[in-house]
Amino acid sequence: MSQAVALVQTILGPHTSVDRALATLDQALAAEVDPLHWCAVHLGLPAAEIMARAAGWAGLSFVDTVPRQGEARLESSRIDALGEIRLFRTRLHDREIAFAAPDFPGLLRLARLRQERPDLCRTIFLVPEPALRTFLVHQAGPALIDAARQNMARYWPHAAAQLELTAPVRQGFAAIMVLAPLTILCMPLVVPAVLAPVWFVLVMLPTLLRLCALAVPRQKEHRPLHRADSADLPVYSILVPLRDEANMVPQLCQTLGRLDYPGEKLDIVFVVESRSPGTIQALHRHLRDPRFAVRIVPDALPRTKPKALDFALPLCRGEFVVVYDAEDRPEPDQLRRVVDQFRLQPDLECIQARLFIDNADEGWLAALFAGEYAGLFAVLLPALAHWGLVMPLGGTSNHFRLETLRRLGGWDAFNVTEDADLGVRLARRRLRCATSTARTFEAAPVRLSPWVGQRTRWMKGWMQTYAVHNRHPGDLLADLGWRGMAGVQLVLLGMVLTPLLHAGFLISLPMLYFNGQLAGPAFHPWSLVCLAVLLLGSAVAIATNLVGLVRSGQAEVIWWQALVPAYWALIAFSTVLALREFTQRPFHWFKSPHQASAESVDSVQAGVDSQAFAMAQPAGNNRQRRGRKPIRERSAAG
Repeated sequence: MSQAVALVQTILGPHTSVDRALATLDQALAAEVDPLHWCAVHLGLPAAEIMARAAGWAGLSFVDTVPRQGEARLESSRIDALGEIRLFRTRLHDREIAFAAPDFPGLLRLARLRQERPDLCRTIFLVPEPALRTFLVHQAGPALIDAARQNMARYWPHAAAQLELTAPVRQGFAAIMVLAPLTILCMPLVVPAVLAPVWFVLVMLPTLLRLCALAVPRQKEHRPLHRADSADLPVYSILVPLRDEANMVPQLCQTLGRLDYPGEKLDIVFVVESRSPGTIQALHRHLRDPRFAVRIVPDALPRTKPKALDFALPLCRGEFVVVYDAEDRPEPDQLRRVVDQFRLQPDLECIQARLFIDNADEGWLAALFAGEYAGLFAVLLPALAHWGLVMPLGGTSNHFRLETLRRLGGWDAFNVTEDADLGVRLARRRLRCATSTARTFEAAPVRLSPWVGQRTRWMKGWMQTYAVHNRHPGDLLADLGWRGMAGVQLVLLGMVLTPLLHAGFLISLPMLYFNGQLAGPAFHPWSLVCLAVLLLGSAVAIATNLVGLVRSGQAEVIWWQALVPAYWALIAFSTVLALREFTQRPFHWFKSPHQASAESVDSVQAGVDSQAFAMAQPAGNNRQRRGRKPIRERSAAG
C-alpha cells in the first residue's frame, strides 16, 4: 500500500478500507484538488481533525493554534503572497521552531524526512491551515493596513485620491460645479439667441450618449453549452466586505452556499471591520463550512469598503476574484458563466454582472431605483463596453483576473466609489471590460433617508473620480486618446452635472412662463431650447429605463417611470449634499443599512439554514418575496 493511500486512510478514520481511501484519493486528484481540502469539503471533516490525524500518522507534533508569543518574523516582501505561505518560523523560549500547515504532498515529504530525522517532531509543529492563516493575518496586520492605505500612492500616485484631493482642489472643483450650471442656465440672458443651437448641442451631449446606447443591440445571454468538469474550473475567490451586518449573515451564507460551483474550488473570504464584533460573532457560527474564512480588519482610517478589500487582497488564492455585498444574492450559475466568458474572450480583464432590483413593487422609490438600475446595467454599461469607452463599474458583482487587479494596485482606499475609479484605471491601462447578463439580486432602499445617504456618497465618489483623473489632463489624454478622453468627460461629468442642470431647468420653467417667454404665438428661441433640453433629457432618461426594464423582464413597474423628472430632482438634492461633503468630509463613508429578505428569515427559522452548507449542488434558487411568483417565472433571464 502506497504512503499516499495510507495517509488518506488515516485521515478518513481507523475503519476505512483501502479501496475507499484509494477512491477518495482518485476523486481528489481527478478534480485537481489537494486531498486534504477535498476531505474537508466533501466529507465534512474539520481542518483541525484532518491535520491532527495526519500529524499522528507522520509522527509529528500537532497544535490547533499558533501561539502569539515569541519573536515572530514575517518579511514585508512576502505580504503579497500571504495566502500561499504554509510555514512560519519563530523563536519560542530558547529554541527556533516552525509551524506548518503543509498540503498533501508536503505531508508525504515531511513523513519521509521524519524517518531520517527523528528529532523533527521537536522543531516542526503541524497546525490547521485556517489557524496558520489567522495567525499570519494577525502578525501582518500593520503591514496589510499600511499596504491597503498606501498601495495607490505607491503604484499610481497621480490617481490616488488621498494625494490629489487637497483642500484647494476640492474647493476649486466644488466652485466650478456650482458656477457651471449657473452659467449654462444664465446664458440666455447674456448671449445672442443665435448661439442657442450650439448651446443646445453641448448641454444635450450626455442625453445623446444615452440615445446612442438605446440603438446598441441587446446583449445576448451567454450560457455555457457544456457543463465544465470540476477539474477544468479554476479556484475562484469571493470577497465579501461587511460592517455592522450581523442580521445579514444567515441570508448571505445561504446564498453563497448555494453557488453552483465546486466547493473545493471556492475561496470565500468575509472581510469584517474589527469595530463590528456582532458581525464577527455571527460569522463564526458558520465557519464549519471549509469554504468560508473570516479576515478581521484592524480599525484605521479611512473606514471604507475599498480599504477593507485591499486588506484582504493579498490573501486571495483564486485565478479570478469577485466582490459581493452583504445584501447580494447572485444567481447560482454566475461564476460558471463568467469563467466561460473569460475563457472565450481571453483579452477581457473585468466582467460586470447585472445588478437586478427585486423589490421594485415595494413603493415608488424602489420602482424608480429599479428602473435606474435596469437602464444602467441592461442598456448603458453594455453600450459603453461595446464602444470600448470607460465603464464605471458597479460596486458589486464585478469579476476580475486576480493578477490584473493586483498589478493595478487594487482599489483606492480613499475613494468612496472605488468601482467607478477602478473602471477609469482599467480604461487608462487599455484593459478591456465587458458586461454579463448573469444577475445579482439586490433590494432597493424603500425609505428616503437611506436612499439620500447612499446617493450622496455615490455623487461624492463620482466627483472624486472625475477630479482625480482630470488633475493631470495631459497624462489622461496620453493614456486614453481623444476618443477615450471625451468618453470620460461625457460619462463622469454627465453623472454629476446632468441632475443639477435638470433641477435648474425645472426651476427656470415657471420663471420663463411668468416672464411671458413661454406664452404667445411664438416662443422665444432660448425658451424653446430650454424646454427642449428638459423634455428631451427626461424623455431619453425614461426611455432608457423602460428599455432596461423590458430587457430585465420588469414590465410591471414601467408606469412608475413617469416620475423620473421628480426622481432626478432628488438626485440633484443629493448632489448638492455631496458637494458639501466633498469639500468638508471627502473620505467619509455612509454605510447603507440592509435588511434580510422575508423568505430568507423564514427559512432560517424553519431550520433550512443547515441545508445551505450541503456539499451537493442545489438546482436553482426559486426566491420568493411575500407571496409573489419566483423571480425566474416573472422575469426574463436577461
